[in-house]
Amino acid sequence: MSSGDASRRVVVYDGHCHLCSGWVRFLHTHPSDPPFELIAMQSEAGRALLTSFGIDADDPATFLVLDAGRARTESDAAIHVICAVGGLWKLAVVARILPRPIRDAMYRALARNRYRWFGRRDTCYLPPS
Repeated sequence: MSSGDASRRVVVYDGHCHLCSGWVRFLHTHPSDPPFELIAMQSEAGRALLTSFGIDADDPATFLVLDAGRARTESDAAIHVICAVGGLWKLAVVARILPRPIRDAMYRALARNRYRWFGRRDTCYLPPS
């Protein structure tokens, strides 16, 4: 992220994945303070962000979270976003007890099978404005 974007909070998500879309709906109804900007990876802006952080926009294996000038992916991104909601959701930080290679392997298994296990949307989900 450039220094001008350091305060930007962004979640780049898979708008075709039912699981991912469900989390985006959850984040829309339970926003953090300040809220994350929710961008579908299928959009032009989403593809550009993924590419700029070295993620294959045509075959993304993770979502991307930008916050406080830092980029996060895989399990670190998921834990960060869940904790940002606040309240009891902050307890998700306990997941960091597991070593990152184990957490990321579990994340990759979920990401690799997300369409098979949760289905694929015909159209890209975009949260209400």
